[in-house]
Formats: sequence, C-alpha cells, structure tokens
Amino acid sequence: MKEFWALVLLVIVSILWGVTNPLLKRASVGIENVKADNLFYQTIAEVTYLASKFSYVAPFLLNQIGGVLFVYSLGLSDLSLAVPFTNSLTFIITTLTGHLLGEEKISSSVWIGAALVCAGISLCIADKALP
Repeated sequence: MKEFWALVLLVIVSILWGVTNPLLKRASVGIENVKADNLFYQTIAEVTYLASKFSYVAPFLLNQIGGVLFVYSLGLSDLSLAVPFTNSLTFIITTLTGHLLGEEKISSSVWIGAALVCAGISLCIADKALP
C-alpha cells in the first residue's frame, strides 16, 4: 500500500512540476530587460521583478509544493525508480502543457523521444517489480 501512495505522490509532483514549468517560463518574460549596476543589485532587481508578478508567484509556490511532496515521497519509494519516473513524466507534462499554451508545435522527434522515455521507465519499473 505504501508503494501505491508513493506512486500517487510522484504523479502529483510530476503534474505540479510539468504544469508550472511553462507557466513560470511565460511569466518570466521581460526579466531580460531588468538592468542594475552590479551583480548584487541585478539579483535584487530580478527577484523584485518576479516577486511582484502574481502570474509568477502562484506557479512558483505550486512548484515548490511539488518539491516538498517529492522529498516526502522519496521516503516512501525506491530512489532509483522515483527520480527517473518523476523526471520523465514531468518532461511529458511540460511538453504537453507548453503546447496547450501555444509555445510550440510538438514535432515527431519529441513524440518518439517521449515514447522511448516511457519505454525506458517501464523497463526500470519492470526490472524492480520482477523477482
């Protein structure tokens, strides 16, 4: 039963990360125009710019909640499965979300890559599940 909840948490983490990645990218547009005199003030100016935009802060907080859930789920699952599973599913969800937001058309090579990633993760899971 522990493995089931670990899997559910990892899927939730992947969804949180996968959906928020394109939203963070979209909300950070314009940061390249923020200029300051030195590295310290540049960093302060960029953080202030991003923190003042709700369209950045909301996905950022959801992304960080995903990070907390991920760390918690690592205690419930096998590390050698949790990390590749979560990263692979996050990649696929990020690609689909970006496409739905109008970022770019998904090419056939991306679909082939996603299928290969899914096949690889399936092999890893099968290897751990079989005696």
